[in-house]
Amino acid sequence: MILFQGEIQALFMRHEGYLGAIGAFLKGAEEEDTDRYTWGENFAGCSGLSSSNPLLDSRERSSTFDMLELDKLEKMLQPCSLLLDPNSYLPDTVDLTTDTAAREYWIDCFSNSVDKTRDQAMASQTGPDVKERAETFKQKYLQRLQELNDNPCAYGSLTVRSLLDTSSHCLSDCLFTDPYSQLKQTENEQALKCLPQLLHKLDGLSWDELQLSLAKGLLAGNVFDWGAREVVNIMENQDFGFVEAQDKLQERPWLCDNYEEWHQRLQDKPHKCAVIFVDNSGADIILGVFPFVRSLLNRGTNVILCANSRPSLNDVIYSELLILVKRVAEISPDIQAAYKDGRLMVMDSGQGSPCLDLRLINFELVELMKKQEADLIVIEGMGRAIHTNFDAAFSCESLKVAVIKNRWLANRLGGDMFSVVFKYQKPQKIIATKS
Repeated sequence: MILFQGEIQALFMRHEGYLGAIGAFLKGAEEEDTDRYTWGENFAGCSGLSSSNPLLDSRERSSTFDMLELDKLEKMLQPCSLLLDPNSYLPDTVDLTTDTAAREYWIDCFSNSVDKTRDQAMASQTGPDVKERAETFKQKYLQRLQELNDNPCAYGSLTVRSLLDTSSHCLSDCLFTDPYSQLKQTENEQALKCLPQLLHKLDGLSWDELQLSLAKGLLAGNVFDWGAREVVNIMENQDFGFVEAQDKLQERPWLCDNYEEWHQRLQDKPHKCAVIFVDNSGADIILGVFPFVRSLLNRGTNVILCANSRPSLNDVIYSELLILVKRVAEISPDIQAAYKDGRLMVMDSGQGSPCLDLRLINFELVELMKKQEADLIVIEGMGRAIHTNFDAAFSCESLKVAVIKNRWLANRLGGDMFSVVFKYQKPQKIIATKS
């Protein structure tokens, strides 16, 4: 890097020296059991040593990108076999390094919400150092956001996904591995109490009424998101349940409305296997997803439920979903029979993010998709279906479902708060171009 007045300062950046260093490290690890794990980037970058060179520390710099940290993940991760073209697939909808307005908004948004995240972290644990660790998280995350504001390219690709993951990594760095654990358990118990009445109500509907109610239920459940600041304010200050969430939904026609195409498709032969990437705990998974799953199972479709391997916000994780399936099976004979017969399967996605990068999912899940001949992928939630994968193309049918719980984003997409995305697409094909 060339500085003013003819001075030259070399910085060890990921785009140059880092790549060589990491490549050399991974080259040396080839003799290890590399088929058992994958390397993932740690956005907090906590365990390395920052530069001790006083000349570097004394210079005014807009960012301090001294290190790149990789975590060894427990499982081998592979691209999703349902992607139309894994080589051209990019998960993120918006590149914040080039979109100045979006970058400024999201950095400001996450900066303003850090106090609530800190408070949730403190409430999740007890101990003499909890407050200190929570404050360390806050300062660490705010410092990183400031660095990214000053130099958006400092840590490579900058997206909403990377900002969310940075928060999770900073929390974990400060020993807050699952700050929403108790909250998730409480909401799960509340939702389970409401499930029998909901299923009874759905069973009394005509076929047409049932399909629309299932779609609206899938959407209403997705409203319960502790990662959405405006929704958090509603849930903290109002008596807000599943019925209230349904009332909040945008009236049809929705912002992105392919429901009629989906309704028509359901009148055709059943899918062989649906792969569903789930989102939040509580009402989302129990009152939104499971009734939808039950309907697919009753049509003769096998279902693979995919949950995060590691905690992130109030998203349901694999270990929790295994318990919830058994709890729901006690309420629904259809779910119980399908789970017992192996037609309802639960898998961990290999991820630990509120977003979804289909370049890196559990290889066992990939193999199961192939074995089951999956022909429908359902992606639920704003993080997985809007911030990521909104433009993703698949070789099978796809359904992307989300409620937009951020007013700025909704306005940018031409809608308003609680606008609905119900995006159904038939299998897509790669069109060869003439050279």
